[in-house]
Amino acid sequence: MCYKWLMENRKKQQRHRSKRYRQTKVFSEAGFYRLVGVRKSTFEVMESILQQAEKKKKTRGGRPNELHVGDQLLMCLEYLREYCTYFHLGSSYGLSESACYRNCRWVEDVLIKSGEFSLPGRKALLKSDAQYEVILVDASETPIERPKKK
Repeated sequence: MCYKWLMENRKKQQRHRSKRYRQTKVFSEAGFYRLVGVRKSTFEVMESILQQAEKKKKTRGGRPNELHVGDQLLMCLEYLREYCTYFHLGSSYGLSESACYRNCRWVEDVLIKSGEFSLPGRKALLKSDAQYEVILVDASETPIERPKKK
């Protein structure tokens, strides 16, 4: 009886956790871009790469993830876009800070290793004919003299 209740409760939690991913699918292209920071087509390519990597990783066995691959990608993009803390992400997605960190790190590593989502190197930028205007801001800290207690 207890085991059956536990499994039913886990299925309900799994459905609840993938709710965020399903909610983003109803947005228009512009709304999705405003929310996530990438276009729907790019998100789908990223998701397919992650699903292939997940399938490859799970061939060796192991515990299933708490979040759907789409939710993991959404969480990572939310972290990169808003730069909120892992504690905040964890409370939003029902995970611990360390689980959020591991998921975000895994998503980043898989997407970088795929080769489709990498930035050009420094040499490629130097070879291009584009003109760059650089603005530097000095934000260094300066010590303040304080009176000493005697």
